[in-house]
Amino acid sequence: MKLIRRDYYLDKLAAVKDVPDIKVITGVRRSGKSKLMDAFIETFDQDEKANVVRIKLNLKKYENLLNPDNLYDYIEEHHVPDKDNYLFIDEIQMCTGFERVINSIYEEEIYDIYLTGSNAFLLSSDLATLFGGRVCEISLYPFSFKEYMEYYPSDNIDEAFELYVKTGGMSGSYLYKTEEDARKYVNSIYRTTITKDIVTKFRIENEDLLIMIGNFLMDNVGNQTSIRNVAAKLTSGTYKTNDKTVGAYIAYFCRSFLFYPIQRYDIKGKKYLESDKKYYLSDLSFRYSEIGTKNTDYGHLYENIIAIELLRRGYEVYVGKLYDKEIDFVAIKGGKKLYIQVADDISRKDTFEREVSSLLSINDAYPKMLLARTRHDMSQYEGISIIDIARWLNDSQNE
Repeated sequence: MKLIRRDYYLDKLAAVKDVPDIKVITGVRRSGKSKLMDAFIETFDQDEKANVVRIKLNLKKYENLLNPDNLYDYIEEHHVPDKDNYLFIDEIQMCTGFERVINSIYEEEIYDIYLTGSNAFLLSSDLATLFGGRVCEISLYPFSFKEYMEYYPSDNIDEAFELYVKTGGMSGSYLYKTEEDARKYVNSIYRTTITKDIVTKFRIENEDLLIMIGNFLMDNVGNQTSIRNVAAKLTSGTYKTNDKTVGAYIAYFCRSFLFYPIQRYDIKGKKYLESDKKYYLSDLSFRYSEIGTKNTDYGHLYENIIAIELLRRGYEVYVGKLYDKEIDFVAIKGGKKLYIQVADDISRKDTFEREVSSLLSINDAYPKMLLARTRHDMSQYEGISIIDIARWLNDSQNE
């Protein structure tokens, strides 16, 4: 398989090297956590003072380390005094009682610790409980469009973007020669995540209902989601359910990194709103593999790509509300805000005016941006930057 250097994430790991926290790489299954760890370990090759201990608990050769006592003994035995010791463990949750082992090693201060895990045990809200808050989380996402362009170099950025929208960023699918086989691969990741990270972990009895809720979220990316309305819609169909069950099931999807919830933000009142979040899929390839191309609203699909890209770039992301208007994203980083509206085709005057009207209604001086499929270089309209989506995604200066 062709590999590309994911420098953005490697730099984040390098920035916390030797910091006395447990580093945890999280993300959806098959997003490249193990490969990233391997790439980071390669940076130690020229460091004669470094002793690297690498454990992959998903491999047969480490099966005996699924016992926590054996894991602890192995780590202790491979420690080298008078060296800088680094511990890297893949799929740590496979060892029952791993938190006791890791906490003990941490307290002994004998290793700089790096972990990966792909399921619901390693959501950030659980990490504080597992490791007493002594954690630095590195969130890993599927390939961005910029990374996709590195993998598939092309002189035609517009054609490449159209392919990326359908192909997605699950790089393991790139090995398959047919679109059908690639989709089967992606769908197997999705269904495995449901089975192992949700059904088994949370003892779900009605897996069909869970899948229906997931399909509903996929079909409605970019729309505000009322848990009450979802429950009512599903109850009127095949299954009888309630708000509590639907809310719990949606939370499980988020805990397994398949979906990311985006909270609403009242721009005028400068406060966060709890009701009717939006849920964005970690990668659009899951949508195509599960529900196909039905109800394809490209504006909402592009919105999904931008939401994940903003999260990938380290922004806090919110859906903006200003009176009766909605701003697709309020992105905050370093105390600064960025207002973003996302659209497909803005060539029609009425469409363009509708999209910019929400941004023009904001009175503060923070940057405002309309991302659309213009297929042109950036332009300006009354202080709003009009930028083509593909070019914004592929421009490192926009990070």
